[in-house]
Amino acid sequence: MSTVHNVIIIGSGPAGYTAGLYSARAMLEPLMFAGYMSGGQLMLTSDIENFPGYPKGIGGPEMMMELREQAERFGLEVRDQNVESVDLSQRPYKVIVEGETFLTHAIIVSTGAESIWLNAPGEDEQKGRGISTCATCDGAFFKNEEVMVIGGGDSACEEATFLTRFASKVTLVHRRDVFRASTIMIERASKHEKIEIKTFRQVKEWLSDEKGLTGAVLEDPRDGTTENINVTGAFIAIGHKPITGFLGGQVEVDKEGYIIHKKHTMTSVEGVFAAGDVVDTRYKQAITAAGMGCQAAIDVEKWLEDQH
Repeated sequence: MSTVHNVIIIGSGPAGYTAGLYSARAMLEPLMFAGYMSGGQLMLTSDIENFPGYPKGIGGPEMMMELREQAERFGLEVRDQNVESVDLSQRPYKVIVEGETFLTHAIIVSTGAESIWLNAPGEDEQKGRGISTCATCDGAFFKNEEVMVIGGGDSACEEATFLTRFASKVTLVHRRDVFRASTIMIERASKHEKIEIKTFRQVKEWLSDEKGLTGAVLEDPRDGTTENINVTGAFIAIGHKPITGFLGGQVEVDKEGYIIHKKHTMTSVEGVFAAGDVVDTRYKQAITAAGMGCQAAIDVEKWLEDQH
């Protein structure tokens, strides 16, 4: 515990690994706690085709391995452990990991946001094999196929409209008949010739074969009646939950729990920075997360210089 690190990075993924790469090349000797499930949301993505520099595309887990390897080559130390809590009451800050305390001058939080899943039977087996939480990431894989979107907010309507570029038909499924989406978004979806809206429907079970997703059993929550829908792709758009619980309320967040930037990538706590989907409520892309990780590392470097 006597060692005081220049910076500890909490969380991995594109934001964390890029922050690690930049801070390692700046000779800050960063320490990263990547978590037991290192790599973030992209570990559930089978193919990434929209990240610059990969003309043939790349698997999500493969990209995360390459990002990690690149950062480690420059000196990033990675531990696949979860951070339990932090103490930001005084500097150096304390990061508690499995009962062990680590001291650090600065922290970069890049823990991301978890997609909220339905957890219906058959879902785990089809994640990345037809079931996705990102139409921007995976929509192009479903050209001329029938897909469905589950949700009732703006993001569900946006994803349904976006998917009409590729899919032959998009069914928007919502468990109620009242939508949280803005009037303009629901009107745009309802008027689109490729979109069918099914209200009072929820997924009871996913259907699949050896090739992947084939459809779902939809249930009417009012009376329990069911119907089958045939789709090869499904997009769950019921929200995300930022991973900030370990911060113990010591950093300012918005009403949804996303960390708020105060100055560049610095949070409400001096010396604590944040990058990626734990901050980003709009874009949620690997490339934007990586860019923010770069910004956070540069901000840490300049902030540490100003402390001396």
